[in-house]
Amino acid sequence: MTGRFRQDLPFGATLRPDGTTRFRLWAPSAPDIVLEVDGHPPIALQREPNGAATAIVRCGAGSRYRYRLADGRAVPDPASRAQASGVHGVSVVVDPLAYAWRFPDWPGRPWHETVLYEVHAGLLGGFRGVMAQLPRLQALGVTAVELMPIAACPGRHNWGYDGVLPYAPDGSLGTLEELKALVDAAHGLGLMMFLDVVYNHFGPDGNHLNAYAAAFFRADAATPWGEAIDFRQAPVRDFFVHNALYWINEYRFDGLRFDAVHAIGPPEALPALAAAIRAAIPAGRHVHLVLEHDGNRAGLLRAGPATAGFDAQWNDDLHHCLHRLLTGEASGYYADYADPAGKLARCLAEGFAWQGDASPYRDGAPRGEPSAHLPPTAFVGFLQNHDQVGNRAFGERLTRLADPAALHAARLLLLAPQVPLLFMGEEWGSTTPFLYFTDHEPALAALVREGRRREFAHFPGFADPAARARIPDPNDPATFRASIPDPVEAGSPSGRAIAAFTRHLLALRRQYVVPGLPGCRSLGAHAVGPGAVRAAWRLGDGRELTLVVNLAASAAQLLPPPGGVLCASAPGVAAAVQAGELPATAAAAFLTPPTSSAPPSTESPSAESPSADARAGGRSRGPGTMGHR
Repeated sequence: MTGRFRQDLPFGATLRPDGTTRFRLWAPSAPDIVLEVDGHPPIALQREPNGAATAIVRCGAGSRYRYRLADGRAVPDPASRAQASGVHGVSVVVDPLAYAWRFPDWPGRPWHETVLYEVHAGLLGGFRGVMAQLPRLQALGVTAVELMPIAACPGRHNWGYDGVLPYAPDGSLGTLEELKALVDAAHGLGLMMFLDVVYNHFGPDGNHLNAYAAAFFRADAATPWGEAIDFRQAPVRDFFVHNALYWINEYRFDGLRFDAVHAIGPPEALPALAAAIRAAIPAGRHVHLVLEHDGNRAGLLRAGPATAGFDAQWNDDLHHCLHRLLTGEASGYYADYADPAGKLARCLAEGFAWQGDASPYRDGAPRGEPSAHLPPTAFVGFLQNHDQVGNRAFGERLTRLADPAALHAARLLLLAPQVPLLFMGEEWGSTTPFLYFTDHEPALAALVREGRRREFAHFPGFADPAARARIPDPNDPATFRASIPDPVEAGSPSGRAIAAFTRHLLALRRQYVVPGLPGCRSLGAHAVGPGAVRAAWRLGDGRELTLVVNLAASAAQLLPPPGGVLCASAPGVAAAVQAGELPATAAAAFLTPPTSSAPPSTESPSAESPSADARAGGRSRGPGTMGHR
């Protein structure tokens, strides 16, 4: 049916053309499980040799159902498309074809055009609230909005990583139709939509799989967040492959970010997952797969669009170098970045800072694989994200931790060839914290609160129990409310100026950098001071891009870059660099022309004093700046 989409699932509740619904559940540990559908007596299930159980019932969309175990416990469908009242309530039969898409032929966008913007939908007012932000984000220069996980979680609000029903959008964020309308509206504006998915564990409240499908989990392994999922089992692999395809095909998401996949085993599970997903994506559609992997497994990443694997990985190494340079923090995993400028140079030139080297933070264990052969776009770069802000005790953003001039200079990394990511509010310099929040029942809430505070006991500032007691309670509703970005702050003079500078940088990226990203290769990078780096790339069209950034409080000497000035963090910086000195807390970008004409000079103002050009919308000078929508 034109403009209507459904991912056919081998499990869950599937409407049939004859007005019946097929229910199928993998329940090898529960031979006596029965199906209950409102308006029907209990229904015996037909057992299959592989442990699945099936029934066909005359009922339609909107019917409510659950499964009843021999001990009397009622459990939802693990592949429920919707829940009537939270993760402990009944599941609902859904007709995926009920929504008529306005932009069904949207093909997506090539990966190299991606500028990611990560959001927590609940903090913006749910799916409808995110939709209201889309025109602003498009005007900013964002090309892809990434939602933190939306799978059904217990309570009224949650980061999303406690999901227990991976196919059911959480009801606290809005309806299924509102989620589809959000994706549809984004496509109408030329924006991609990405979704963060969690395939490494289930949350601690509302997961009943162990009661009827114990083989779903491994007895010989665990994760920091719960039981390890057993990807060696074919039904388990199918459950997650179909989940990925469900979001891509039924909800039309353009990309997925796979959370903490280093907790997924065996090693062949991830390549198999990527291959299965790609094999089922229709030709001509751009769909992107992005990893978070603490092990820096470069072998999982694609060397080009025609090769197998994942498109990119979140580059925590790049973040950690920048964070240490900006804040001076050296505890925890930041201890591995004792030479932050040198390691930042390696990240900009080769991808990972750790490529098989012995990691002191990991007691000398080797970490990572060689990554210099990969294109820069195989790495997602960021100054902030939900993890790096929210996993701090008080959720402070860099605006609370870093020197403003140094942070302003670091923003020029939006022009680097790596795919950039902005965290919600970062574009205007939000100072609102992003705290860890949940909404569990009282007994579990107490465990989460105390467990959260114990996590920080080994940090010097939290050795005293009284200091740990000041860490916000994740289950206090005030913790959630405190994390909502402040629109008044966004409209302040400082907020408007920083947003104009961000918009200016993204316009420059779109016009001058993005066209040269296919075929882009590093020309090398090196530290030119304790907090300063010079990096260069040969773009695919032959131009040479050079970035120089100094986050230290003292100037650095360097060879003047070739080409014209693309952008500088403040007036006078570019001229100083061309004279061989990179001022303190400053950055600049230079670009050689493809043939005879150099790019126009667009030395940018500081965030505190935007030029008329920036006040007019941050557009770089010259025709065609805004580029492709």
